[in-house]
Amino acid sequence: MTNIPHNPEKSQQNSAVAEINADAIRAEFESFSAETAQTAETEDDGFQNLFKIQTANQWIDEAKLRPAPKMLFGEFWYEGEVCVNFSDTNVGKSILGVQIADNIARGEAYGLLCCETKAQKVIYFDFELSDKQFEGRYSEKANGYFTNHYQFSENFYRAEINPDNFLPDAFETFENYLNFSIRHAVATTGAKVLVIDNLTYLRNETERAKDALPLMKELKALKNKFDLSILALAHTPKRDASKPITRNDLQGSKMLINFCDSSFAIGESSKDKSLRYLKQIKVRNSEFKYDSENVALCEISKPTNFLHFEFSDFAQEKEHLKDYSTKDREQQLANAKDLAAEGKSQAEISRILGVSRMTISRYLKVGDDEKYQ
Repeated sequence: MTNIPHNPEKSQQNSAVAEINADAIRAEFESFSAETAQTAETEDDGFQNLFKIQTANQWIDEAKLRPAPKMLFGEFWYEGEVCVNFSDTNVGKSILGVQIADNIARGEAYGLLCCETKAQKVIYFDFELSDKQFEGRYSEKANGYFTNHYQFSENFYRAEINPDNFLPDAFETFENYLNFSIRHAVATTGAKVLVIDNLTYLRNETERAKDALPLMKELKALKNKFDLSILALAHTPKRDASKPITRNDLQGSKMLINFCDSSFAIGESSKDKSLRYLKQIKVRNSEFKYDSENVALCEISKPTNFLHFEFSDFAQEKEHLKDYSTKDREQQLANAKDLAAEGKSQAEISRILGVSRMTISRYLKVGDDEKYQ
């Protein structure tokens, strides 16, 4: 994560204005924090109960006054959900994320990208690409220049970190400043859909439960306060390409998966490197439709000026997993032994090679004159 430093000189030059601004920002930040906290139920004895308790029928009577959630990205993501899309690096998370956001901003419905809502405002928080890299993906290149740029909907907002900004005195940490800035962007634009690319930027470490939990609580609070739908993109640690994708492949999986409403993954086909597949990992508003027996196949395409996923067919996930030969496994065993000789721990070797610690332990027990079976 990039830390924005304090700027003492700038503060001294504009001390009076800075003081006023800091007070104003602090007041607004405290107001946001107070509103985020759930209103406690006050009992007859004055005790403020953490829980709101009603009969099951009362809950249903309240809920039925609101419409059923609509699809934002087929059965993968519905209105009002915090959804996590995860994959390995360079598989296409950002490409699909922009495509989904553009579709929602236009209110278009076709194929797997089915969006049942009307056109609405979307903010894409881009912590990955520079503006020039973004331009390159959505234009054509001719004679050293980008031309014929794709025209996004005016409902599509893109946000990136302003490198000229310094951490205001009103905030103790960059994370507080970042969270407040996201809230402020939502309030000023009126957007109801957010895409965050990616989760790692919001917290230094999402692989550890203690770091992932506050992050998911913040996203839930943001969703509830502004009635939002949030799609968060996330990385996977290095994984074994011969095994199906599961919830355990998500970085910080236990807390992130437990607290999100839905989740899907992008896999890379070992049969054809140009192919990708989408697989549902967690659902709440529908049944599992795209599981290991029916993944959605697609490929990344750019016929003119719009880099996107093109959906083609359905398949079983096992057809696109890597089939390790004896030679592959012997090479992996040799790699494990080399890394161990370099002083790497079994946990480190496991992360580097993308296999379990148990497998690494078994590899390291194999004698030099033995062949891995």
